[in-house]
Amino acid sequence: MNIECTRFRVKQGKTERVNEWLAFLNEHLDDVLVTLEGEKMFVETIFREVLNGDEFLYWYSVQGTGGVEVEASEHWIDKKHLEYWDECIDKTYRPVDLKTEVVMIPNKVKASMK
Repeated sequence: MNIECTRFRVKQGKTERVNEWLAFLNEHLDDVLVTLEGEKMFVETIFREVLNGDEFLYWYSVQGTGGVEVEASEHWIDKKHLEYWDECIDKTYRPVDLKTEVVMIPNKVKASMK
């Protein structure tokens, strides 16, 4: 199982487009959830923060091994998601992986994540 939380910086001037992106994901959540199955993604959450004038998105995920990478997906929702990603995420900023210190998942929940 892979558990991670990663910070990505949003390109300057892309706040409104990020608003559209996150609304898009929320509005099409049923389709998003279908794609998570193939990725063996048990939990995926996006957080947002403005810090010192820069906007960041944080991806928190709990993922099994052997899933399909989102970049390899042929599903329309993933293609649209990656279009937003390319437009909004600042590739000049090195993503920051936060360090996992404690994982609290009850055994009965963990047993279903296989």
